[in-house]
This record gives sequence, C-alpha cells and structure tokens, in this order.
Amino acid sequence: MKALSGRTAGFTDSVIRRMTRISAKYGALNLSQGFPDFDPPGAITQRLAEIAATGPHQYALTWGAQNFREALARKQSRYMGRPIDPDREIVTTCGSTEAMMAAMMTVANPGDKVVVFSPFYENYGADAVLSGAEPLYVPLHPPSGIHGPAGPEFSFRLGELEAAFKQKPKALILCNPSNPCGKVFRKEELEIIADFAEKYDCYVITDEVYEHIVYEPHRHIYFSSLPGMAERTLSCSSLSKTYSITGWRLGYIIAPERIIDVAKKVHDFLTVGAAAPLMEAVIPALEFGEDYYDTLKREYTERRDLLMRGLDGLGIAHTHPEGAYYIMLDISEYGCENDLRFCEELAAKTGIGAVPGSSFFREKVNHLIRLHFAKKIETLNEALNRLEGMKAAMKKN
Repeated sequence: MKALSGRTAGFTDSVIRRMTRISAKYGALNLSQGFPDFDPPGAITQRLAEIAATGPHQYALTWGAQNFREALARKQSRYMGRPIDPDREIVTTCGSTEAMMAAMMTVANPGDKVVVFSPFYENYGADAVLSGAEPLYVPLHPPSGIHGPAGPEFSFRLGELEAAFKQKPKALILCNPSNPCGKVFRKEELEIIADFAEKYDCYVITDEVYEHIVYEPHRHIYFSSLPGMAERTLSCSSLSKTYSITGWRLGYIIAPERIIDVAKKVHDFLTVGAAAPLMEAVIPALEFGEDYYDTLKREYTERRDLLMRGLDGLGIAHTHPEGAYYIMLDISEYGCENDLRFCEELAAKTGIGAVPGSSFFREKVNHLIRLHFAKKIETLNEALNRLEGMKAAMKKN
C-alpha cells in the first residue's frame, strides 16, 4: 500500500497527555496536564443544568452563537482597550488549540516561515508543520540561577530575534503569559517585537489563555493594543483557564475583519462550530465583574506561593512564575539524561505526575520538568508531602 502522509513523521503523541496516562497508571497526582481539580463557577454550572432541559442542542452559527459573541466582545473590549465588533472581528473555536491552528492556516502558506520562541507549548511547532510552514526557533534564555527573589526572566536576545526576522517569516507566535516558563513579556520586549513585525511585515499570532492569571507586580499587555499592531495581530485565547472549564473547549480568535473573513472559512472546514449548549451556558461568566478576576488572581497567587515555599523548604530548585500556573523544577542534581524516563520514575516512585522539559525546548534541555498548580490547596499540600521523598527516591545512581 502507498505510504501515508509524511507531514507527521517527526511527531510523537502529545507528551503532556502521555504523562496524564502515566499518572493514571501509577495513581500519581496529575500535575502534568494543566486542568483544575475544583469546580467551575456555580453561575455557569447552574446555567448548564437549565440548558440541559431547554437547549439549544443543535448547531449554532458556524463562527459562534450571536449572544455568545456579543458577550465576549463586551468583555474583551473592556480588557483589550478597544471596541471589538462581535460580527466582524470574532471567530469562536473549539478551544484555543483550534484557534491557534485556524490562525496559522489563515496566515501561512506552505513554505512560509514562522517564528516560535523556545520553550514553547508543544502544539506550536506542530501547527506550523501541519500548515506546511517552517518553524524558526528563537531561544528565551533563562538567567544563570534558576530561581531567586526576583525570579527568572526568560528573555530573548535582540540579535537572535532579528536574525529570525531577517529570514522574512510570515508570522511570529507569542505565548504571553508563557506556558511552560511562566514568563510575562515586558512592554519594552513587546515593543521590540512590534518594531520587527512592522519592519519585516510579519503577522503576530498570540496565545493569551492565561491573560487573567498574572502575579504582582507584573501586568499583561495585549499585543494588539500596541500602536499599529491591531491590524496585524490574531489574538487567540480560550475560556478554559479563566473559568476552570478546560473540558468545554471554547476558544476564539479576535482580529481585523479582513483576517477574520479568512479564519471563518478555515474554522468552518476544521470543526464546523463550537458546542451550542456550552456557549450558551458560559455567558454568565463573560458578564462577571472585576471582583471575579481579582479573586482568581488572589487564589492563584496563594497556590503559587504555597508551592514555592514548600519547594524551597525541601531544597528543590525551581522557577519563579510571573504568570500562568506552571512551575519548572531543576533536576540537574540527579544526572538524568532522559527526562521523560525521569518523569515516569517520579510518577512511579513518588506519586507525582510531571512533564519533561525537553518537550518544550528546541534546544537540548533535559534538566527541567514542569508541574502545574491549578489544584486545590489540599492537593498541593499532598504533592509537597510526596515530593519530600523525591531526593531519596530519585537519587543519582
């Protein structure tokens, strides 16, 4: 028989999702795949129960139910600092995963180049390849010490970034706040990217799913809010993290009308549309006031600080997240060259599920593993209890 498509020849299965299966195999606390173990806001679960009886249960408009898009436009206009047209500037997608894929296929032709910062969420390289594009990786360099009172600042080097832009990429992917390293891009960094995007005529595809999970004193700046950038930015996000509904798969692209007209067609032929009952049920969340987002930030700050204090007490080196809900542990002392094997042994021996850092880096990095802390306080305390035995269980042979 003829060979199958070669475009996925360099892919493995998702390492993140694989670690969820490994966690289940060993009965480990799953701190690998980033989903909460607590319930979404009661306002939307109650609304979902009502919709189970009343509907809608059939297809919504392909690019998103009208009332959902209107509610989303009101909410995002408030935070992004400009009026957003719900009919001309929004496509609703099946999660931010589809939003990023649809954005990539909207922008990139086969043979185009796309800049990706490393470390990166594992889908980005795959999105480029599936679009027929070539990823150009630009490293975000950690500081010499992995953690400290000021925290790490994974930063790009100007020369390396411009060298990538000189290859005339069609787009740059910007994850801010960043998964996996928890970096929040500073205004001056975003302005450098914006200057290059203008100079080299490049689109910017943003992944901003952690837009409301940012720790003091850091601030999230929407890339499209920078001067001249709204016209060349495809702002991708989802409701998964903000409202603890990762299984609902509700995402979106916000962009100018000429871009959205193309994204609508790509989305239509990828998935037809997002789930109508879930779009209806989440509308109350889109109408929450500022107190909800203040509480969200406060509760995630509490989780982050609890985990960092506990790791410090155990003598486990780690990053200092500025945003998102991930932390990376430095496992250099164990001398393990295969961080995937290390994570499987960690699940088996200590009951903690983690993701090997090598799945996020283009560079040869195998001394970092990622945990997430979107968990109840009691879950995180139990995780620290289990990590107490990490040094003995995983000691270098």
